[in-house]
Amino acid sequence: MKVSDILRLKGNTLYTVHPDEPLARAVDAMAEKDIGSLVVMEHGDLVGMLTFREVIQALTKNGGGVGTMLVRTAMDDAPLTCTLETDMDEVRRMMLGRHARYMPVMDKRMLMGVVSFYDVAKAVVDSQNFENKLLKAYIRDWPQEESRPAN
Repeated sequence: MKVSDILRLKGNTLYTVHPDEPLARAVDAMAEKDIGSLVVMEHGDLVGMLTFREVIQALTKNGGGVGTMLVRTAMDDAPLTCTLETDMDEVRRMMLGRHARYMPVMDKRMLMGVVSFYDVAKAVVDSQNFENKLLKAYIRDWPQEESRPAN
């Protein structure tokens, strides 16, 4: 399964933020939309990722408030990315290796979407459920052995 398969099922709603936007406004947007991440874009380029992890770290550094802090000061400026053709097993390995919960999907320099760890886990579970159904159907349709007379 490829990343493109997940994005096709998930849809293509993207939420972005500019790095010079106030962090408080970005946090409000995340809460209002009930999302865990915003892709940080500047001049059409991916420049970072803002997730609840970065927000919590910023709150801790700033005594519990964001004050006048900008997205730029809190964002991850080197986020992991993948392509539409990246295999889901590779995405899982990358996310687990960096403890990343969100990964922008890029086609060269164009942002195509974001996959979350939830999306990856759901795809794995759905795939396993499908395989289970196939296996159960195969076992149910297993030909019965004819009983042989005892000699």
